[in-house]
Parts: sequence; C-alpha cells; structure tokens
Amino acid sequence: MKRMVKIGVWGVALLLVSACGNRLPDYDATGTFEATEVIVSAEASGKILQLKVEEGTRLKVGEEVGLVDTVQLYLKKLQLEASMKSVESQRPDLAKQIAATKQQIATAQREKRRVESLLAAGAANQKQLDDWEAQVALLERQLVAQESSLRNSTNSLTEQGNSVAIQIAQVDDQLNKCHILSPIDGTVLAKYAEAGELATVGKPLFKVGELDRMYLRAYITSEQLSSVKLGDEVRVYADYGNSERKEYSGVLTWISDRSEFTPKTILTQNERANLVYAVKIAVKNGGLLKIGMYGGITFK
Repeated sequence: MKRMVKIGVWGVALLLVSACGNRLPDYDATGTFEATEVIVSAEASGKILQLKVEEGTRLKVGEEVGLVDTVQLYLKKLQLEASMKSVESQRPDLAKQIAATKQQIATAQREKRRVESLLAAGAANQKQLDDWEAQVALLERQLVAQESSLRNSTNSLTEQGNSVAIQIAQVDDQLNKCHILSPIDGTVLAKYAEAGELATVGKPLFKVGELDRMYLRAYITSEQLSSVKLGDEVRVYADYGNSERKEYSGVLTWISDRSEFTPKTILTQNERANLVYAVKIAVKNGGLLKIGMYGGITFK
C-alpha cells in the first residue's frame, strides 16, 4: 500500500513538471504571419517572349520582368498612323482656298469706288454703279458660303483624325500592357507560366509578396477589444519552436468590425471565449519571419 502511494506522488510530480515545461508563453493573443500578396496576370494575349522571374527573385515596383508578343499590335499602329497622315493630307488650306474670292471682292470694290467717282463727275450712270454693288454683294455671299463649306470639311476631317488618334492611343495602351511589370516591391513566391507559352488576358503569371513588411493576424476577445485602438504599438513574438522566440515591435493597423468563432489553431487567454475579433499588426521583417509562422502579441 505504501509503495502504491509513493508511485502516485511521483506520478503527480512528473505531470506537474511536464505541464510547466509545456506551458505556453503568456501572450495576449496569438495568430499567424501573412504578407501582402499580388497575383500578376497577363493583360494582353499572345506568346510570352520573356518572363525573367523565379521563386525567390527580389523585384522593385514597376520593374519589367517579361514581354508578350507585340508584332500584330505594332503593325496595327503603323496602319493607323498611315491613316492619320492620309486624313491630314486632305485638310484644306482655308487661307489659300478663299484667297481668289477675296481678290475678286477687292477688285469689284475698287471698280465700284471708281464708278462712284465717275458718277459724281457726271461721267457714269446709276446703272453702272448698281451693277458693281450687286457684283460685290454676290462675291461676298460666295465667300461666306465657301468659308462655311471649308469649315465643315475641316471639322469632318478633324473628327476623323480624332477617331484615328483615339485608336492609336488604344493600341499604345495595349502595347504597354504587353510589358509585364511588378506591381509592388517584393519577392516572387510562385511562378505559373514560362517563356514560350501562350498568354491570355487574365492568365496568372506569377505571385509576388511584400515580405519586408509582414502582418500578424491575431484574434482578441471582446474584453480586450475595448482596450486597443488603431495605431497602438504592441510587442510581437515570432515562435521558432524549441522554446525559441524573437521579439519585434509592431503597430496595430486593422481591427475587424465583425466577430467570428475562435479558429481551432488559435489560443486566447480565456479559452471560454467563443467569439473573437481579428486584428492585424504590421511588423518590419528582417528576413526571419515567414508566411504561416505562428506568433503572439502582448499589449504594451
């Protein structure tokens, strides 16, 4: 009987030691690290001529990493530019077109003034003056009609030119979209296509993630919610296993406006809390933090 009691005591002691050794760190909340990820898709259709990315490649925002075939679009642009030149060549020179009519009007007005002088001197009759006045009025009406016709023709050609210019701008936009650029500063996480494959609009090409700035997505209880706000600085701990962890400084950047049930992989201070709120804490990554790594936070 004594032997059995002795064994029972040692068993309890061992359980206590084990429990203390496996006790989780005293975090206010826990979660996993994630990053801003962007899937870059093709914006043009055609053969992929270049795609200079591999998993782990570091990219700068706006850096060109690939090219989709542009031959057909370039030929279409040349055709449109030729159409633009044809339209411009048809544009009338207003000044030259009406120069002859203006000269006729000037001559008729000069003759009218001469007849007026002769009439005053009694060397001409009223009919001669009336004829020149009628001639001047006719030429002036012809000038107005000519100018109106030329303006209409010019406006029509201008509209045609504008239409062609818009088409050229559309082709330029399509040509620009053939150049594959990185949308953010980041690291290539996955590659979905290779040079030589056929790209279609919307086809995923590669995924890039912003790893220099990571986010710990954690969950807090409603009791904790009342004591935190956006912009708060918190202590973030990355769990590397084997009781190894590293501390980082983080900033609370997002708080969910909806509660949800506690994920099975997340631990909270109060295990009875079924409803929690998701939060995100921005952390500057020196290279050790990885997507999916577990971490915890304590509020300062």
